[in-house]
Amino acid sequence: MELLKKVYLGNTIQDWLVAVCILIAVFALLKIIQRLVIGRLSKLAPSTENKIDDLLVDMLKGTKLFILFVASTYVASYAITLKPSVAALWQKTVILTLILQGGFWAGAGISFWLGRNIQKRMDEDTSSATTITFLGFATRIILWAIVLLLILDNLGVNITGLIAGLGIGGIAVALAVQNVLGDLFASLSIVLDKPFVIGDFVVVDSFSGTIEHIGLKTTRIRSLSGEQLIFSK
Repeated sequence: MELLKKVYLGNTIQDWLVAVCILIAVFALLKIIQRLVIGRLSKLAPSTENKIDDLLVDMLKGTKLFILFVASTYVASYAITLKPSVAALWQKTVILTLILQGGFWAGAGISFWLGRNIQKRMDEDTSSATTITFLGFATRIILWAIVLLLILDNLGVNITGLIAGLGIGGIAVALAVQNVLGDLFASLSIVLDKPFVIGDFVVVDSFSGTIEHIGLKTTRIRSLSGEQLIFSK
């Protein structure tokens, strides 16, 4: 029993063993809870019209193992005494881990929204699915840019200058690709407002026909005589 009272890194071996047992117990408990909730919601989701349970399932599945491990370690750390410098570093590690997991949860939410809308658009308007996919890609870039800035800020990096640089760079990029952005916003307005969809018969000046394709830059119409008419946005 004297062995358990020996001090190692400021704590007795008994304290370290207690912390390890707490870590294992909490990790196992969190994993069991995760599986039970996912299983229950997965069975409940098909029988409900509400899509929130589907979103929760995707988000829970997006919870990484290292998050559960960090959470378990955080609980177990209360069983031992840490040096102030180590405790501060540990707190920062936990915060960074939570920021990363928040990014994964938000990414799962974006993927859920994207998949749901693409499936809906594929049934109604196949061409608009491309626009939604591009919008989801741009949203993910913005999301992880924010996550990166939050991580750098918590690491003590002065992000004010970085944000200013990104703002100036963003303006420069926007000016360089303003035509592409104009086409994108025009396409988004068509997708969201739905002034017309594939299969509609439209008349534009002296031209008329049935809409075959709605893209980012052009809309293709099949005229009554069989010719394909291409209109830029």
